[in-house]
Parts: sequence; C-alpha cells; structure tokens
Amino acid sequence: MKKVILAALAFTPAFAFAQSLGNLQTLVQSIGTLVDLALPIVVGLALLAFFWGLVKFIFAQGNEESKADAKKIMLWGLIALFVMVSVWGLVNFIGSAFGIGQGDTVVVPTVPGL
Repeated sequence: MKKVILAALAFTPAFAFAQSLGNLQTLVQSIGTLVDLALPIVVGLALLAFFWGLVKFIFAQGNEESKADAKKIMLWGLIALFVMVSVWGLVNFIGSAFGIGQGDTVVVPTVPGL
C-alpha cells in the first residue's frame, strides 16, 4: 500500500501541471518506438523456437524423451506466435473500431487562458 501512495505522490506534479505533459508524451512515444522495434524480433524468436523444436523432433527419432522435449518446444513456440499475433490483431481491430490509425499523433487537450 505504501508503494501505491508513494507512486501517487510522485505523479502529483504531473497531475497538477497537466498542461506541461511534454516529457511524459516523449516518454510514451519512446516506449512505443521501442515496442515497434522489438515486436518483429520477438515474433522472429518465437518462429525460430518452433523451427528449433521441429529440427530436434526430426533428429530425435527413436528417443521418446527427446521427442517429447521437442514437442514442448514446438508447442510453446506456437503458443507464443498465436498470442502475439492475436494481441496485434485485437489492437488493430479496437483501433479501427475507435477510428485510431497507426502513426496518428495524439493531441493533448489544453485549457485556454492558463
């Protein structure tokens, strides 16, 4: 509970000076850029894991324990791919439902006269 209170107190200046969220907006854009860069890498790693399991499965003929281990690797690779592609599709669907396109800039509303 103390951590929540400390976090709320840490963000109090941001709430009080809501007009000057330039640094926060820059932080969010930087995180978005990192996610955009990391997403293809992570999908590639999941695909690589699936194919690694497939290679292990092909070369493990006759050894049931190695085949079971290879099946686990392939299964987790497929689960990772399914989850990532599903979340990506869900985000795109919700974005199109609300009329938010990729790459659109977010305009923070301001109070006139302050």
